[in-house]
Amino acid sequence: MGVPRSNFYRAKQPKRVRKPRSTPERALSQQEQDHVLKVLNGERFQDTAPRQVYATLLDEGTYLCSWRTMYRILEANNQVRERRDQLRHPNYTKPELLATAPNQLWSWDITRLKGPVKWTYYYLYTMLDVFSRYVPGWLVATCESATLAKQLIDAACDKQGILPEQLTLHADRGSPMTSKCVAHLLADLGVTKSHARPHISNDNPYSESQFKTMKYRPGFPDRFGSIQDARAWAREFFAWYNEAHHHTGLGLLTPATVHYGQAQRVTQQRQETLLDAYESHPERFVRGKPKAPEYPEEVWINKPKHD
Repeated sequence: MGVPRSNFYRAKQPKRVRKPRSTPERALSQQEQDHVLKVLNGERFQDTAPRQVYATLLDEGTYLCSWRTMYRILEANNQVRERRDQLRHPNYTKPELLATAPNQLWSWDITRLKGPVKWTYYYLYTMLDVFSRYVPGWLVATCESATLAKQLIDAACDKQGILPEQLTLHADRGSPMTSKCVAHLLADLGVTKSHARPHISNDNPYSESQFKTMKYRPGFPDRFGSIQDARAWAREFFAWYNEAHHHTGLGLLTPATVHYGQAQRVTQQRQETLLDAYESHPERFVRGKPKAPEYPEEVWINKPKHD
């Protein structure tokens, strides 16, 4: 039967019923336990750890029980927790954002660029359309500023003709991102704000990936000689990124092609070119008719769960 003999005989034996554990003679009575719990929860010791309560009472010539017994009594009453009054971090909600077209979901972030000497930096603010990877706005400044972030968001929304309730703007929890002036601007524009959870890089992956593309690009300088140099380099980079960079996540289309609704036409044209090549030399395509890379119909940050 493929069953060990010992397992077979063990299964045939009746299960033993464990007898309830008897209360040790040295255990505190229920009345004594209630008194200990009353002392621990009293106004004097309600914010004090059991060890401190034990030591304080012992110095006063009072012994109720050991501090381990105090913990057991608290645990039996579901009161084992941090008893000191201190700041507790809130439970941050996992952002779940979906985009099926341009100008539905943007993310933005700030990265540092090294200046001409050590410990000097310039700050690059970048807005990114998550669906098309298009950069609708950027700026280089000498500091992180909520006022500058507000100006950038306002200008980018105006340039793209963003309507109320159309856009969700996602960012991490840096001070410019969570500032009141940015929050008021988004409310005035009818833009929904969204924030990543602290210390979780997956909650803002598109901006991080865009910064990596920038800093790993050949020709990215180790240091910029001045803020004018940084702005000139960024102007050239973003023109290339939007118009000439064939993005792997977009089926090798450029961000501008997807952002401005030309993706279907370009993909169809590519498919015709591939079919012409296949008809000319079918033996070179061992897997049959080639198919042009497709761009995604939807993108997300933490894919929402559909009911």
